[in-house]
Amino acid sequence: MTFAFVIPFFNEKESLSPLLDKLIEVIRSQNWKSEIILVDDGSTDGCEKNLEPYLHQSPPCKLIRFRRNFGQTTAIQAGFEACTADVVVTMDADLQNAPEDIPRLIERINQGFDVVSGWRRHRADPFFSRTLPSLIANVLIRRVTGVPLHDFGCTLKAYRLNILREFRLYGEMHRFIPVCASWQGARIAEVEVTHHPRRHGESKYGMIRVLKVVLDLLTIKFLGDFSTKPLYFFGGTGMVLVSIGAVAALVTAIEKYVYGDWVHKNPLLLLAVFFSLMGVQMILIGLLAEIGVRNYYESQGKKTFSILEIRGKGLDA
Repeated sequence: MTFAFVIPFFNEKESLSPLLDKLIEVIRSQNWKSEIILVDDGSTDGCEKNLEPYLHQSPPCKLIRFRRNFGQTTAIQAGFEACTADVVVTMDADLQNAPEDIPRLIERINQGFDVVSGWRRHRADPFFSRTLPSLIANVLIRRVTGVPLHDFGCTLKAYRLNILREFRLYGEMHRFIPVCASWQGARIAEVEVTHHPRRHGESKYGMIRVLKVVLDLLTIKFLGDFSTKPLYFFGGTGMVLVSIGAVAALVTAIEKYVYGDWVHKNPLLLLAVFFSLMGVQMILIGLLAEIGVRNYYESQGKKTFSILEIRGKGLDA
C-alpha cells in the first residue's frame, strides 16, 4: 500500500519546515512508500523558498503553487488530483495537527475503512472565536446529513483514493468530504487526535465560518438528496404551493356564493393566484432541472452509482 500526504498552506513560513521534519520522521519510522504533495494557495510570505531542500530528498516531495489564493478546498482538490497513491492523508500546515497521530489513522484504514476522520476532542483554540463556531457547525452538519462524526472541520483525515475519485470539491466543501463519501457508501471511522495551539501566524477562520457552513450545508444536502431527481424537490414544493392556492380559491368561492362577500375585497383571491403561479413555476423549474441533470451525466459519461467491486467472470472472460 502506498501513501500520499496532501498539505495545503497559505502563508505558513515558520511552520512548514518543522512540520515536514516531523512528517518525514514518521514516514521513515513506518517504512511507508509515500509521497508528499504541498499545495501553496497563493502565499505571499516567501515560504516556498524554505521548501527547496525537501524537493530533492526522500520521500519524494512535490510542490504545487497557485497564482493566487483560491481557498483551502481548491488546494485540497489540486492535491487529490496530483496523487497516485492508494491512501491519501490530508493535514494542516500550522503544526496544530500532529504527524505522530497518522499511524493510528492508517491502522483504521487497514481494518477496512474507506475514510478515517480525526477528532480534535480537546481543542487548543480560543473558545469564542474558534471552538464555539466549530461546535455549532459540527452539530448542524451531523443533524442534517446523518453522518455521525464529531469533528468535520479537522483536516487530519485519511482516505482511500478510489473514494475520492467519485466526486469533486467546489466552494469551501472540504469539510463535507466524509459526507460525500458516506453517500457513496464509504465506510467511515473516527479517531481522537492531538490538537496543538497555533504557534505561528494567524487563523484564517472566525464566526463568519458558521454562515458559510450553513450555505454549504444547504448545497450539499440538496446535491445528496436530489442531484439525480431534482423534480422531486421542485415538483413536490410546486404541488404543495398549488394545493395551497387551490384551497384559497375554494374558500374564496365559498365566501362569494354562500356568504355574498365581494371577491375583489377578499385577500384570499390574491393568495390563491400567487401560490398557484409559484407552484406552476416550481414544477417547470423541476422539469428544466431534470433535463439539465440528464445532460450533465450523459454528456460526460458520468455514472449515478458507485461500484464497490466486480467478481466472477462474464462472456468477455
